[in-house]
Amino acid sequence: MTKIQDVVTFDADGALYAVPVGRVQEILDLRPTAAMPNAPAHLLGIIDLRGANIPVVDLRRLLGRPDGEDTHQSRILVVSIRQDGQEAVIGVKTDRVIEVTLLDNGEMSPLDEADMLRWAGSPLMGIGRCKGAVVSVLDLDRLFARVDLPAPEVAA
Repeated sequence: MTKIQDVVTFDADGALYAVPVGRVQEILDLRPTAAMPNAPAHLLGIIDLRGANIPVVDLRRLLGRPDGEDTHQSRILVVSIRQDGQEAVIGVKTDRVIEVTLLDNGEMSPLDEADMLRWAGSPLMGIGRCKGAVVSVLDLDRLFARVDLPAPEVAA
């Protein structure tokens, strides 16, 4: 069992997910994205966030789930990820953000069976419970390890 601090819980395709609250910069209402030429299907486009260009990805597509309809509950989680010693800020479109909370008992456990199930590269940090429901805690860095995102802007 691993202790974990506060998490942000959210829904995608009826499944409950969470990320550590320390990785979430803010939660936005859906807004139009500027489409990028020849972008992969999971990259919805770019939004302007106080002068910064933030790529927005569709969590359903990243997780291999079918597309869903946007609703008044759909949100963009603005999160930080780390790749190859660099940090990037991206938006992740979710069906619904539920709450900032603690996992039951403040604990999660690894999914030791992932290798046996031939699920190499699992994007899970671990499995926890939230009010008794199973919640998959995502490892954002692993989730985006093989995702092509636009190169970060370099300040002049």
